[in-house]
Amino acid sequence: MGQKTNPIASRLGIVRGWDSSWYGSKKDYAGKLIEDNKIRNYLNARINKGGIAKIVIERMLGKLIVTIHTSRPGIIIGKGGQEVDRIKEELKN
Repeated sequence: MGQKTNPIASRLGIVRGWDSSWYGSKKDYAGKLIEDNKIRNYLNARINKGGIAKIVIERMLGKLIVTIHTSRPGIIIGKGGQEVDRIKEELKN
């Protein structure tokens, strides 16, 4: 039986980047990782008809940037950007 490898791991840095980009010390790492997972699960459940391909999370000093790659941005943005504002407020909570 052959050894199975993750196809994404061999392409990192060449074709594809990381899904999260931040630094965490040993005491913060687990909490941030769990928070990233909760954000992804929440967005996938909240925007199930939006055709989400990838969610990229970047953390900087006191700032969190969530980028959603989607095939149907009109559903996520909503009329006049109202839906985006709701999602931002829900993520802050």
